[in-house]
Amino acid sequence: MILFCLPYAGGSEVIYYKWKKYLNSSIHIEPIELKGRGKRFNENFYENLEEAVEDIFENIKDKILEDDYAIYGHSMGSLLAYELYYKIYNGNVKLPKHIFFSGYKSPSIPRKRKIHLLPDREFIKEVIELGGTPQEVADNEELIQLFTPILRNDFKMLETYLYKEKKDKIQCDISILNGKKDNITLEELLAWKNHVDKGFKVYNFEGNHFFINDNVENITKIINITLVE
Repeated sequence: MILFCLPYAGGSEVIYYKWKKYLNSSIHIEPIELKGRGKRFNENFYENLEEAVEDIFENIKDKILEDDYAIYGHSMGSLLAYELYYKIYNGNVKLPKHIFFSGYKSPSIPRKRKIHLLPDREFIKEVIELGGTPQEVADNEELIQLFTPILRNDFKMLETYLYKEKKDKIQCDISILNGKKDNITLEELLAWKNHVDKGFKVYNFEGNHFFINDNVENITKIINITLVE
């Protein structure tokens, strides 16, 4: 079983590295590196979310021909996972066994705020208020200059995304993971149920939007129970 993991805005594949020691030995974790960060730092940013999904699909399509697999996405990664599912579905390739949508409301609910066009200082202030940017990054001018273009482009992808209703619902079980102190409402979480024909579970964790960073053991335990029969 392969577990493909998609990052939040500004994140790289390294956010999932510490999961390896907690996952069942039968689960092979494959964090996805997006363009413009980590080992792909020198590659140009995506123009839009569709381009990102196309790139992810091209990177995994040969790996999913024979092996069973699941997808985990946090925040922006959840929206990428949702559109990736339909890229796979429309490509007549083997579907995932399970998708974990983490830290994101139903894709049919539009984002109310647009921050990617704000000046750098205001933009970074908004991002920091979400709670996922370490203070040492916020206080370091060089790190801000390094991360701002990545974050701005990721938020542009999210904020220019246009939801289109799909003809067919998701044909695999899904899990919704949420931080109790996040600003996503229960109604926005439960709206995910409108997008699936199979099993649907919701898990709540202590923490804010970035509960993923403080609940590694609890999250991987759920993944193990869900994927290993």
